Amino acid sequence: MPAATPSRTLTASLVRGALTSPFKRADRPDAVLPADRLVAPDVRIAPGPLASYRRICGFPESGALPLTYPHVLGFPPAMRLMTGRTFPLPVVGLVHTWIEITRHRELHPTDVLELTVYAQELTPHRRGTEVTVVTEARTGGALVWESRSGYLSRHAAHGAPPLAAVAPAAPELPAVAEWRLPGDLGRRYGDASGDRNPIHLYPLTARLFGFPRAIAHGMWTVARCLAESAEPDRIRWVRADFRAPVLLPATVTYAADSAGTAFQLRSGDRIHLTGSTAPTDGRA
Repeated sequence: MPAATPSRTLTASLVRGALTSPFKRADRPDAVLPADRLVAPDVRIAPGPLASYRRICGFPESGALPLTYPHVLGFPPAMRLMTGRTFPLPVVGLVHTWIEITRHRELHPTDVLELTVYAQELTPHRRGTEVTVVTEARTGGALVWESRSGYLSRHAAHGAPPLAAVAPAAPELPAVAEWRLPGDLGRRYGDASGDRNPIHLYPLTARLFGFPRAIAHGMWTVARCLAESAEPDRIRWVRADFRAPVLLPATVTYAADSAGTAFQLRSGDRIHLTGSTAPTDGRA
């Protein structure tokens, strides 16, 4: 199989999602998830897109595969799943709210992966309905990497637990670095990752979806924070929660605790992202 480039099929999925979303209702009480498991066998990593991804996110030019990169490779089948006819939520307006990644062994650019994507559960949320999408990577039949992502479809909530998805106040962590993010960051990351969602590209296309300016990709913010850590290749687990979009251009502060296990991205008093890491499998 040819080397995988993350941009394949994403444009078609975005178009299909725009066409099918008006016919889906997230608040249907009888909504069920498809049982489909989309499998991409023999995925070989293309050197060019990987090099571009390393540069835009700040990872070293060589070495182990960045912890977040299999998610990029798995995003096209995830989009095919979420824009499919049997997927109950409209993909237009779907908000990525959190991600949890576990790496079971160090991965390398020469590894050949089998990627599996499926939807795991629908959960009532105080702002609508949240779906969990799982991506798994295997080599030789063994599970070597996995991620779980929450995506929120916003609608009037009926019967959701009163404290569902209410994030606790995050303590302010010590500032480590300040980053100036250019207005074209969304386009540059889109070129590297294949994720060219209109909300990330231009002020005009972002305004069509309710944003005053283009916003940074959430997965870029996670990857950039991991790349800034002292030893990114040692991180085996990360949990990140997306709190507020980063409007581009922007100046943001990366903050982390002294142990390097908790991090934030903020601008002024506004927290955009909180996260925690562990150097071995499982939670810190």
